Amino acid sequence: QAQGAAPAAARATQAPVPDCPVRSPLAPGRIAADALLRGMPGSGGRLQCAAMTDTAPVPLLAARGLAFARNEVPVFGPLDFAVEAGEALLVQGGNGSGKTTLLRVLAGLLRADAGGIEIEGQPAAPASRAHAIAYLGHLPALKGELTVEENLRFLCGLHGRRPGQTIGDALAIVGLSGYEDAPARQLSAGQKKRVGLARMWLSPAPLWLLDEPYANLDLDGINLVNRMIPAHLRAGGAALVTTHGAYAAPPVRTRLLEL
Repeated sequence: QAQGAAPAAARATQAPVPDCPVRSPLAPGRIAADALLRGMPGSGGRLQCAAMTDTAPVPLLAARGLAFARNEVPVFGPLDFAVEAGEALLVQGGNGSGKTTLLRVLAGLLRADAGGIEIEGQPAAPASRAHAIAYLGHLPALKGELTVEENLRFLCGLHGRRPGQTIGDALAIVGLSGYEDAPARQLSAGQKKRVGLARMWLSPAPLWLLDEPYANLDLDGINLVNRMIPAHLRAGGAALVTTHGAYAAPPVRTRLLEL
């Protein structure tokens, strides 16, 4: 089978992106999707988050004076920003401006040189990051010899799974039904990105860090990202999306951070 070719059972269409709940790292109780959609009694119509001490909402993520340098050369910062449930922060900048580095610092993959990060009002720690953050980087994070389903099953074992969603559901959403048994090494770059998007959809983490999510995707894939992000935000999640400006911002409540 040629690289990137569709298995015989594969469908050409993508399933609709449903509204599904995500979990709060400090209040891990889960709410049924229909409660989120219809505002049933007890749900408040949105994700349950940590208790707040005043009337102002506690952001899912906040950065205070955040800065990073490489070999004593500043890459970004100091930066102050926050992302609340239900909104997206668009991080824009040219090549080398520090967009990827910023997301890696937020994900805990790099250590900041100054400042601090809070998750729902508490200092970020490895455990809270693991529960709160799902990260989609430039690399596919797939084992080439494992099948698509095996890769996703392994990642769900590490990070958990969004309630009510199956691997088959996620693959249908990203247009990869029928690829369950395809080895990841046979996929094209765009198909690997779609598997990464399926992994994000399966994650119960409320905060998505998306590093150039439109890269390697065709127009259909770009539209897919622009459907997934609003669905995640409607479920009480939030997203940080990096872009160099070649694509329009996702069609959601968005604030801009220029690097």
